[in-house]
Amino acid sequence: MKFQRLALIGCGLMGGSFALALRKAGLVQHITGFSASDKTRQRAVELGVIDQACTSVAEAVQGADLVLLAVPVGAMHSSFAALQESLAPQALLMDVGSTKSDVIAAARAALGDRLPCFVPAHPIAGKEVAGIEHAEASLYQNRRTILTPLPTTGIHRLHTAHEVWTAIGSHVSTLTPEAHDATFAAVSHLPHLLAFAAINALTAQPQGAAFLDMAGPGFRDFSRIAASDPAVWRDILSANHAEVLTQIAHFRAALEQFETSLKQGNTPALQQLIEQASGVRSAWTLQAGNACNKASETQPS
Repeated sequence: MKFQRLALIGCGLMGGSFALALRKAGLVQHITGFSASDKTRQRAVELGVIDQACTSVAEAVQGADLVLLAVPVGAMHSSFAALQESLAPQALLMDVGSTKSDVIAAARAALGDRLPCFVPAHPIAGKEVAGIEHAEASLYQNRRTILTPLPTTGIHRLHTAHEVWTAIGSHVSTLTPEAHDATFAAVSHLPHLLAFAAINALTAQPQGAAFLDMAGPGFRDFSRIAASDPAVWRDILSANHAEVLTQIAHFRAALEQFETSLKQGNTPALQQLIEQASGVRSAWTLQAGNACNKASETQPS
C-alpha cells in the first residue's frame, strides 16, 4: 500500500499529524495541502508537512488518490461540495470529524456519485492545543480510530482505510454512525462541556480570580480540556446536540444525588456515591484495545 498523492484539506493538528505519519511510514510520495489561511498553508510547507500549498480545495484534490478532510465539522458540507468534481473515482476520501451522523448527511448531500469514495473516520487522539506547529507523526500511535462505513462503502475501500490507520499505529474499530455519536457524547463531548461550564462558573463568581490563583494539580487535570479550540467544540456540541442533551440529563440526575446527600447530611450515601465512581475509574485504563471496547471492534475482510 502506497499512495501517489495525499490531499490534505485542513492543515492543522489532526491533518498535519496524519500527513507526517504517512510520510514517516513511507506511504505517500507527494502531499498537497489547502487551508483557508495562506499563512497556515505556507507554514505547513516550511515545516515539511506538505510539499505543495494550494489555493483551493479543488486544486489540492486534483489527481489525489487519498484525501483527508481535517476541517471543523461545521465546514464539512462546503468542503465536500468544493472537492466533488475534482475527486478521482477510485480515490479514498476520509475525514477526522468527532461527530459522524451530520458529516455523513453532508457527504450524501454534496458528493453525488463520489459518495462511494467516502469512509467516515474519527481518530480518538488530539491535544488541547491546535495548529500545524503542534502536529506530530506519533499522534495516532496506540490510539483507537473509529470507522463508520456507509452502505455504499465498498469492502476494498473499507479495507484500505483500515490498513491506512493501522499502518500509522492506530487500533481500528467500526461502529454505526448513531452508536458513534451516542458513545462520544458520553465519553468526550459531555466531559468537554462540563469543563467549559466549570471554568465559567468559577470565573463568574466575585472571588473567581482569587480562587483560580489557589488551584492545584487536581484543578489542572480536571480543567485541561477546557483550553480546547472554541470553534471546533462549538461545531461538535452543536452537531451532536441531541445526544449531548441526553448526557446532560444523565449528569444532572447524578449531580442531584450528590446534592441531596449533602443537603441531608447523609454521609454514608455520599461515601457510597464516591466509592461507586472511584471503583469504576480505578478499574479503567486508557488503552486502544480496551477490553470494554472489544465487542465493537471488527476488521474488514
